[in-house]
Amino acid sequence: MTEPLRIAMIGHEFMGSAHSQAWRVAPHFFDLPLRPEMAVLCGRNPERTAAAAERLGWAEAVTDWKSLLERDDVDVVDICSPGDTHAEIAVAALDAGKHVLCEKPLANTVEEAEAMAAAAERAAAKGVRAMVGFTYRRVPALSLARDLVAQGKLGRIHHVRAQYLQDWIVDPAAPLSWRLQKDKAGSGSLGDIGAHIVDAAQFILGDTVTDVCGMMETFVKERPLAAAHSGLSGTAVSDETGPVTVDDAALFLARFGGGALGSFEATRFASGRKNALRIEVNGSDGSVAFDFEDMNVLHYYHGEDADLGGFRRIVVTEPDHPYVGAWWPPGHVLGYEHAFTHQAVDFVTAIAGGTDPSPSFADGLRLQRVLAAVEASAASRTWHTV
Repeated sequence: MTEPLRIAMIGHEFMGSAHSQAWRVAPHFFDLPLRPEMAVLCGRNPERTAAAAERLGWAEAVTDWKSLLERDDVDVVDICSPGDTHAEIAVAALDAGKHVLCEKPLANTVEEAEAMAAAAERAAAKGVRAMVGFTYRRVPALSLARDLVAQGKLGRIHHVRAQYLQDWIVDPAAPLSWRLQKDKAGSGSLGDIGAHIVDAAQFILGDTVTDVCGMMETFVKERPLAAAHSGLSGTAVSDETGPVTVDDAALFLARFGGGALGSFEATRFASGRKNALRIEVNGSDGSVAFDFEDMNVLHYYHGEDADLGGFRRIVVTEPDHPYVGAWWPPGHVLGYEHAFTHQAVDFVTAIAGGTDPSPSFADGLRLQRVLAAVEASAASRTWHTV
């Protein structure tokens, strides 16, 4: 029997559910060097947290996250709460000797991210590990795209085009949520979904964004407040409204350190698009293209195939493709939840091996600086260096 790795998770809504599924499933499909145990779930409301713990498979429910740091039966703190809580919890947990997995973006500000990266560096010197949860890089097709670039299959990289398109707040009657409030979320489309495409681009290229020129817009400036009680039909709203203090859409141009050009678009106002994370990378010898709404497929073009008229469609379900060998026979596709399982596997493996996981808090800090540069650029209408 492998040694246990006892997990405490903070937050149990959307991301908490996804992380819970990952911790439950990972040891059953992957041969892990440590055995994850879902020890404690932490939330603000005792009744809702207890119900979530029972539903999601956690052994215990608590409401005080600080109590987790004093427990010898907690090895990892998994942070799935809103962005305004990340810095305080992560720094305290790392200083207490707990490994930390923190959802993206790392923080709401560069200053918070700097404090978190410094805490992670202090902790690493003592064998304590920290990782940011950019799960899309664990989608097998995107990992395969990175492998192709790293192998030189695309030649010198010239262009990157990345989009993250959603439509969940197109309706102006959609209620004001914490994701639409800057003091809680840090930013809107830019930090919530734009962060994913920046990370995906940097991951695939093995390169970093150095300069940006952006613009941001809030299309619906006021939204109805959620009512105190919601019915079976969904979230009820009141007659009162509150200001939207984040961006609904963010677009920016970028330069990479290696010379490639990039264009990035993040919006929650793309009607009909539910979760379209798209990225295309063009090099001197070939290209790759990916769309998460068809997540098991990578489109690949090489100049040697020019006489065939375009891209070839690779179904990324072969056993030698990244992560796939642990799952189903070829052609039996994976889903959104599998990337979270792969994230858990990579984090556990790094902890057991005493290696720094990726993306690190230092990586998260670098990305936070990209987001801050885009905001500054949009405000000044000029190019900004990251």
